[in-house]
Amino acid sequence: MAESSPARWLLLLHQLPMQPAYLRVKVWRHLQRIGAISLKNSAWVLPANEDTREDLQWVAQEVARSGGEASMLEARLLEGLDDEAVAALFIAARDADYHALAEEARELERETRRTLRKEGPQALSAGLARLRRRLDEVARIDFFNASGRETLDGLLGGLDEMLARALRKEASPAPAPADVTASPRGATWVTRKGIHVDRMASAWLIRRFIDPDARFRFVPGRSHAASPGELRFDMFEGEYTHEGESCTFEVLLQRFGLRDGALVALSEMVHDIDLKDAKFGRPETAGFERLVAGIALNNPTDEERLARASAVLDDLYAIFTQKPTRDTRARASHPNKEDSR
Repeated sequence: MAESSPARWLLLLHQLPMQPAYLRVKVWRHLQRIGAISLKNSAWVLPANEDTREDLQWVAQEVARSGGEASMLEARLLEGLDDEAVAALFIAARDADYHALAEEARELERETRRTLRKEGPQALSAGLARLRRRLDEVARIDFFNASGRETLDGLLGGLDEMLARALRKEASPAPAPADVTASPRGATWVTRKGIHVDRMASAWLIRRFIDPDARFRFVPGRSHAASPGELRFDMFEGEYTHEGESCTFEVLLQRFGLRDGALVALSEMVHDIDLKDAKFGRPETAGFERLVAGIALNNPTDEERLARASAVLDDLYAIFTQKPTRDTRARASHPNKEDSR
């Protein structure tokens, strides 16, 4: 007989005593901290690996010490929920966590803009440190790389840049900035690996409308010290990145004076997908978001993602700039003209 596939999931089944009353909440909080998902009232699931096994063993011991019963099982799903459906539960839970942190990041930015001049950057620094600690906690239990982190990373990157500017200003008068609005030619444009909607669209915008000879580098991490001839976008301390409530694509339009109505329409779609605030609510956004998710899913390298996204954005730009010809307008105003001949 062929060897069966290894179990993908760990299940914890438990029964708690009636007293003490706080025990149920205590166990529930512990399971939440380790990222477990409830399938039934007393059945909790985690992806199977050494770390999650140890985490569930601690919970099982906690239940047993409190007079309850707990059993751990290795499981493969055969009927009912399949692996993809359970994975989707984990993704939805982590997206909710990222969304809550994104709202806190937006509130921190609004509060900082009101108080920065009076109170200095200390409150922003403390708030950022707190958000990053909580991001680390959520990321540790983000077993399936929920896409909600993209928005949060962008918001935190904008706050990092706000803090860096405030600290530089506090330390000494800032030197005159380089003219980043001048149209570069043949620059190397640098951004973070794993490009998603804002970085895909921004790279397309750069190559098509700003720097036709642009070269792109995709680097790890939040920060990258630019070498001569490099320009960073959508990353910490980048020359072009989130500013306030504007995503990088919007910032590029503003900096380079691109007022094309079709580009504005695209920027509204990118904004709503990247920041998830439904600010513009264009009807095309949902379909575009699905296309972006498919591009990210089916293309593992950033070069492939950019090529695919660029083709989609070319087509969308053509649709938004499409205007009826004179003959088309004439036929529309006299629909029976040819039939009368």
